[in-house]
Amino acid sequence: MERTLLALGAISAGISVAAGAFGAHALKARLSPDLLVVFETGARYEMYHALGIVAAAWAASRGPAAAGAAAWAGWLFVLGTVLFSGSLYALSLTGIRTLGAVTPFGGVAFLAGWVALAVAALRA
Repeated sequence: MERTLLALGAISAGISVAAGAFGAHALKARLSPDLLVVFETGARYEMYHALGIVAAAWAASRGPAAAGAAAWAGWLFVLGTVLFSGSLYALSLTGIRTLGAVTPFGGVAFLAGWVALAVAALRA
């Protein structure tokens, strides 16, 4: 499990860097300033939670008492990234504002992931 989460965290961090560069260079002239901010928010939160996934992988390696909560944290961060950052990327690229309705579900997954990571830390 730790290797899977570590790999997913690294992949997500790489996607975040690519998205940030894409937003700063390719999208700057194509998106309105408000949609560019939305895109950049998606990239920033993806990076934060890529690091959270890596932290969850590390916590899962600390022993069996922490592994379950750490795995939950990692997968909640993955889900949150797909829902939160994914919806912001899609909203900014398409202009379809109703996609923003998905974003709070990703935020809830992020919050739950941080709680699960805290539980893992306390159990380790």
